[in-house]
Amino acid sequence: VIEAIDYKKDVDGFHPINVGRMAIGLPCYISATPKGILELLRRYNIETSGKKCVILGRSNIVGKPMAQLMMQKQYGDSTVTVCHSRSNTLKEECLQADIIIAAIGQPGFLKADMVKEGAVVIDVGTTRVPDATKKSGFRLSGDVDFENVAPRCSYITPVPGGVGPMTICMLMLNTLAAGK
Repeated sequence: VIEAIDYKKDVDGFHPINVGRMAIGLPCYISATPKGILELLRRYNIETSGKKCVILGRSNIVGKPMAQLMMQKQYGDSTVTVCHSRSNTLKEECLQADIIIAAIGQPGFLKADMVKEGAVVIDVGTTRVPDATKKSGFRLSGDVDFENVAPRCSYITPVPGGVGPMTICMLMLNTLAAGK
């Protein structure tokens, strides 16, 4: 279905042509969530050049494009490691990371003992977990154990309210660019 869309109108940045162009640093529509994360890093003046960045998750929508972008000189200029739930050295990799981008799809997956002091943690996760205290019967939970990880971080994004609104903004920017 994605291939049926004209890549020039693919504001999600999922078409193989846009994915390929993004991977080699050519102009294209960049997926909204990775683009939003880059904007957060830029707006908060978080140094990424030469830093060790660990991406938790290997999805086509966040993990893979985020890794590609963080490696590129024009965006992250970082040393990038991609880990997933089956990675044997996941904890060790995270403990060495200056920046962790958690997009693994498991609520509370990233624990405090996996994060070094002063790290930047970006939580992409949004999972509905049951919560009887909420009118809806659920609450959104990120991939990071926020309460215990936050004291260790120089910066951390909340869920909800962190990456989600940035994703929407970047999708609108891509749509505006397509309209022009």
